[in-house]
Amino acid sequence: MSTPASAASKWLNKVRWDENGLVPVIAQQADNGDVLMFAWMNREALLKTVESGEAVYWSRSRKKLWHKGEESGHTQKVLEIRLDCDEDVILLKIEQCGGIACHTGRHSCFFQKFSGDAHNGQWESVEPVLRDPAAIYTS
Repeated sequence: MSTPASAASKWLNKVRWDENGLVPVIAQQADNGDVLMFAWMNREALLKTVESGEAVYWSRSRKKLWHKGEESGHTQKVLEIRLDCDEDVILLKIEQCGGIACHTGRHSCFFQKFSGDAHNGQWESVEPVLRDPAAIYTS
């Protein structure tokens, strides 16, 4: 008979973690396919995501677990978790609470679009700020 820890490690061991024990994660809005953000998870973050039903990531800059929306209230309800063919990228199909995934107050972190050519290209913001970040992140 397997213990809960060994059962958890079996499915967690299928993921091909990088040399730092991390795996890249894409968060996608389940109802319309919008790619909202990219982040990282370690084993604990993925386990907590499965246990809680809300996205938990690993913050490389802060070197700690990060429950998405812990400060902003813009949590991500996880509806489905997929592993790619190489078993080294995770896709979360989520419901974005509040409609804002980006710390800039936008719907998606991918709000800058390239236009022009290789010599005269530029990045343009193509999504509006839905809420001022100063109003979202209050200390």
